[in-house]
Formats: sequence, C-alpha cells, structure tokens
Amino acid sequence: MDDMSKKDLVVIDYNGYDYEKFWKNSGRDYEDAADKLAIRKLLPKHTRSIVDIAGGYGRLAPEYLGRADKATLFDYSKTELAQAKKIYGDKLATKSGDAYHMPFADGEFSAAIMVRATHHFEDVEKVIQEIHRILEPGGIAVIEVANKKTLPRMIRYWRGKSDVSPFDLSIENRKDVTKTVFYNYHPKYIEKIFRDAGFEIEKVRSVSNFRSAKLKKVFRKGGLMVLERGAQKVLAPVRFAPSIYYRLKKK
Repeated sequence: MDDMSKKDLVVIDYNGYDYEKFWKNSGRDYEDAADKLAIRKLLPKHTRSIVDIAGGYGRLAPEYLGRADKATLFDYSKTELAQAKKIYGDKLATKSGDAYHMPFADGEFSAAIMVRATHHFEDVEKVIQEIHRILEPGGIAVIEVANKKTLPRMIRYWRGKSDVSPFDLSIENRKDVTKTVFYNYHPKYIEKIFRDAGFEIEKVRSVSNFRSAKLKKVFRKGGLMVLERGAQKVLAPVRFAPSIYYRLKKK
C-alpha cells in the first residue's frame, strides 16, 4: 500500500469516549453475554500469547486471561487503554496503534481476537492481512463480523422499505465515512477475504440472534440467553444474525 493510500484510510478515534459506560448503561446485557458465550466456545483452551485487537477497555478480557500465558490489549484509544489498566493492572499488557499497521512482529502471537470492530474499517482486507501477519503458523483468530445479510434487512428489502439488497456482495456503508464509519459485510464477501489472506475457516457461530427491543422486554437477558445457547451453532449455516463469529486458523 502506497503512502497516499495509508494517509486516506480513516481511523475511528475513541479517545475521550467512555466505552465502558456505553456497555454497562445502554441495555446491552444480552449482546454482551452473547459475545462472551461465543468467545468461550471458539477460543483455544490454552494459548501461548493472545492479542485483543480494537479491544477497547478490555470488556472481553475475562474470557481469555485465564487461557493465555500472555495477553495484550491493542487499541487506538489511549483513553480505553488507561481504563483497562485501572481494571486489570499488570494482568493485561496494553499497546496503542491503528489496526492497519500493527506495531507487532511477524508471528508474534499464537492467538488473536477481534470483536465489534470490523464495522469501523474502511479497508477490512488490510486489517485481516495484518492479523494473519502477526499470528504464528497454525495460530487461531476469533473474529466477529457485522453482518449485512440479516433477517430484518431481508424483510425490509422484500417489503420495499429498503433499496439496499442484503443479498448483494458489495459492502454496505451505513453512514458517511468522513464522520462515522459503519460497514456491514455479506458473509460470502468476508469469507473470501479470510481465505485470500491465508486463513482456514474452522468454525462459524451465529451471535445475538434475538437482538430486538421487543424481545428484550418479554424475555429479559436470562430468557434470551437460553435461546441463544441453542441457536449459535444451529443457526450458523444460515448466517443471518447481526454478528457472525469465525474461528480461523493460519495456514
């Protein structure tokens, strides 16, 4: 990638933003629990070293700290990294930088995790290539992808309430890239990127299958998680949940 391409890539800056408050005070208990359930199922039981890419304040750290000899939290926001240090202290190393040019050596990690970040990347292919680079041969990556082909989007499209086809493989950019980047991806599109980068797709999970304000009022977190536990693996082949999780292995 030339210098101009590097300069043009937009990096979402969460400096000064309280992401921990966002998760704890915004009615996302179900989504948080659904994420953690998928991670527990997909991460290796033990790994030499792991990096949590765009990991914010370390929301997901409890799911991997006990599985890795060394864990590193990587994020662009120094605000989030400072919050992580207050929470975890020396249990979690921190490193700042942008995901397009990660400050890590080739093959430095045996595992990587990246959750709720792909929707912010102007060049997701570049980020996936970087993850492949920093993993050792045979290394495992657990990556969550914002899905374009969801059931609600299909219904809106079929009813003529949206002109954005969820079946088209092109990237869906929901907002102005110069302000807030929010991309959604068709599963076939992102899976080709994984394979082209040199990854083997080992497992897939359908996550946050019941994300709905109406369902939350009826079932609450506990009831939704009963449904979620049975659905993540069963619905994976359909791939129409808001979040699709992939366990990838570096060839």
